[in-house]
Amino acid sequence: MAKEKLSYQKALDEIQDIIYQIENKDIPVDELTKKIKRVSFLIAFCKKNLRETEAEINKLLESD
Repeated sequence: MAKEKLSYQKALDEIQDIIYQIENKDIPVDELTKKIKRVSFLIAFCKKNLRETEAEINKLLESD
């Protein structure tokens, strides 16, 4: 099975879903650490994506 490519929107949706589950106590305590680690990874992914996008936009604006 091919691994699905993560996008900014998919990462953001997953973060929101996990937060919703935590707020509604839908995550068993045994899975909580795993979910928090996943959210941490997703946040880092989103930050990197935003930094790269900002750098690309700035580069485009400077070339004008």
